[in-house]
Amino acid sequence: MFSLYFPIVNQLINTPSILIALAAIVIVSYLFNLLAKKTRIPSVLMLLGMGILFSLGGTYAALPQPDVRPALEILGSVGLIMIVLEAALDLELRKEHRSMIGRSMVLTLLEMGGTTFFLAALFHIGMDAPWTRAILYAVPLSILSSAIIIPSVENLRHDLKEFMIYQSTFSDILGIMLFYFLVEGFETPGGSVTEWLLQFGWSFGVSVLISAVFSYLLVLLLQNIKTQLKLFLLIAVLILLYAVGKMLHLSSLLIILIFGLILNNPKLFFPGKLQKLLKADIVSGLLNDFKLITRETAFIVRTFFFVVFGYSIDLGSLANPLVIFFALLALIGIYRIRAVAIQWTVPKPQAILTYLAPRGLITILLFYAIPPEMGIAQFDNGILLYIILASSVFMAWGMVRHRDKDDHRTLGDVLRDTGSVDPDMAHELPTTDAPDPEGSTN
Repeated sequence: MFSLYFPIVNQLINTPSILIALAAIVIVSYLFNLLAKKTRIPSVLMLLGMGILFSLGGTYAALPQPDVRPALEILGSVGLIMIVLEAALDLELRKEHRSMIGRSMVLTLLEMGGTTFFLAALFHIGMDAPWTRAILYAVPLSILSSAIIIPSVENLRHDLKEFMIYQSTFSDILGIMLFYFLVEGFETPGGSVTEWLLQFGWSFGVSVLISAVFSYLLVLLLQNIKTQLKLFLLIAVLILLYAVGKMLHLSSLLIILIFGLILNNPKLFFPGKLQKLLKADIVSGLLNDFKLITRETAFIVRTFFFVVFGYSIDLGSLANPLVIFFALLALIGIYRIRAVAIQWTVPKPQAILTYLAPRGLITILLFYAIPPEMGIAQFDNGILLYIILASSVFMAWGMVRHRDKDDHRTLGDVLRDTGSVDPDMAHELPTTDAPDPEGSTN
């Protein structure tokens, strides 16, 4: 019966129909974003569902299933660049933020270390995998997904939003660096732990130095380009630097992160005599335009990445009892470790922080980057899919559960409402500052 559909389907697949489909996906994704703001259900889940429906529709129509892995890798890499850049452009580095930055870094290190050890032990014992391979599989699953967290926390109170942007960004960068460091170390066995640490330190130091140099040069280049066509040129340069850095096994995301931080905090990174090199008015105007184009590009790339990933999901693997068993144990460990790490690092933590631990884009990309010779035969990709889907659903449930507890007032609003400051002077207070998460109450 399915063979009867081929002539019809072949006639329908043409340039106009493809353009209609692409435009429709973007429009529906925008509607998903609006719906997500109302329901607190991450739009990522809706995009995955759309991709799954496309896959089921293609199967019903007996269409050939194309290999979408190359498209996923390209979309994922570009999406990662834009997401980290979007996050960096929203972060203001101030003295009052030092505690928040420090605690988010400590939380990231504790959570990633504990989760990696737990999952590696699970794969080593449960799948009889060597420790090296078990650790390599555990690292991607220990990384938070900034691609899901950043758009999802948009409506949270400002201090919680910033805290999660810092943590998810740190998690991405440290996780990627650790993963490629382990791949290099495991592919060239025989070195001591000291040599590994020296290699890691050297790679990190070189990455920071190169990132700082190129970031300063890019800011100076951007403010001195006279033509109107320069923002996408800059994005192309950033993608080029990221790709070259990845080929050299450097932490390419540092270039993106540092560039975004410098562009958003120019006075901090151009102190003293360096201020003569900075054209503050031009940089300020360019920053607003760059934020807009970065946010729009990240939205488009993220949309197509998760739709394509949903299309690639093999639903049959999700019915395997062993897959469900390992995924359930992994999820229990992931959230238990996160809850303990939060209790240790964030005094008076908000309960919603525990729910904000989805896995997504980075996890998928790094799993695709595992060398074939270092694979675990007993590991089923259904485990990966369950963890990604379940962690996103769990976050959505937490967001819905705590939606009435959000406080969107700024610091000026709070002080004015409590009578701690003259109402006529409240407008002079910062509108983006709020107490650190550790100072919040449930």
